[in-house]
Amino acid sequence: MTQPPLAEQLPYHRLARIAPRYQWWRPLLGTLVVAVGYVLAVLVLMLCSLVLGLALGYSQDADGWPEFGPVPGTALDLLSIAVGIPVLLLTVRWIGRRPAGTVSSVTGRLRGRWLGLCVLTAVPVLALSMGAMFLLPSDGGDAESQWVGWPAFGRALAMLVVLVPLQAAAEEYVFRGWLTQTAGAFLRSPWAALVPQAVLFAAAHGWGTPWGFADLLVFGVCAGWLTWRTGGLEASIALHAVNNLFAFGVSAAVVDGLASDETAADAGWQTVVLDVAGILLYTAAVTWWLRRRRLERTAPAPLPPVHPYGSVPGQWPVHPYGVLPGHAPVHPYGSAPGQSPAHPYGAVPGQWPVHPYGAVPGQWPVHPATGAPVPPPGGAHPGAAAPWPGTGRPAESADSGEDTPRTG
Repeated sequence: MTQPPLAEQLPYHRLARIAPRYQWWRPLLGTLVVAVGYVLAVLVLMLCSLVLGLALGYSQDADGWPEFGPVPGTALDLLSIAVGIPVLLLTVRWIGRRPAGTVSSVTGRLRGRWLGLCVLTAVPVLALSMGAMFLLPSDGGDAESQWVGWPAFGRALAMLVVLVPLQAAAEEYVFRGWLTQTAGAFLRSPWAALVPQAVLFAAAHGWGTPWGFADLLVFGVCAGWLTWRTGGLEASIALHAVNNLFAFGVSAAVVDGLASDETAADAGWQTVVLDVAGILLYTAAVTWWLRRRRLERTAPAPLPPVHPYGSVPGQWPVHPYGVLPGHAPVHPYGSAPGQSPAHPYGAVPGQWPVHPYGAVPGQWPVHPATGAPVPPPGGAHPGAAAPWPGTGRPAESADSGEDTPRTG
């Protein structure tokens, strides 16, 4: 007996193919739509902030841009990255023709408990790495290490706690999410899909030092591997959000720290060594958790569409397990024109088949209830020839030369 086909199990980087209407050009068109849509969203955000700054009377810089200050300025920068999340999710839904949650994980959503566990794992690991960086020799002046005070730090920290996770998640949705799944739509190997996004992630932060570029490249590779290994973005979002919260928090604690233009791309080799150690330690810790928790890592690909009426019009219906032994196929409209219909379980014992247009020429009509042949009252067989004149004998009986019994 033939078994029905099983759906292919798609890992995370292949989820672009989970769309029932998948076409090879959809990931490429979606990438263009994401880029254009993101630029438009940022322009709208900048225009709104410009109007707001002028309306509130903020002073302007040499370019005519309102000077909001370090904390509001940082909030605007974080929002300009976070707006990429709705743009990307709408693109997945409209252009990718698949649920927007499929870019979050193989389950179609962010797994809250797993995300919380990853955050709790990242906090002590990255705190240890960040604490070790304070032991490195400082190359800054006294102004850089001046404490801003609790009121200013509290306001900055409240803003960072709200916006930094959104900014970090947006970058993960773009690089570990969309770009990884776009490459995975054409490449089966996970590494072939993970390496390009890591290079683009490092390049997006600008060029500072070779050590800083290498640090971002390692971050992108590890975050991408965790995404593929866990079947979702939760582990990479936790790593990115906690790392950025610590980095921004340290900057917010000192005077003009948030106004600095330095990024991770400008890090020296000592800082990179400690940062890479924290990333690798977090990756090992998540891998340890995976051995003790059961996580979905794949999602079933859609099966070929089935006709809504069970068979294609004009063709014989197909049983899901093939044709059952001893059973004849049934025409989709009951019977083929000019043929006797077939009972779904074969011929019914003791009954004659019924012709679709009534009686079969040359046979008695069939009783509608019993199905038994019923001769018409005083009539001859419907297939018999007319009798010879003056005799009661049919023509074929007279020609055959056979004797016909007589009475009387």
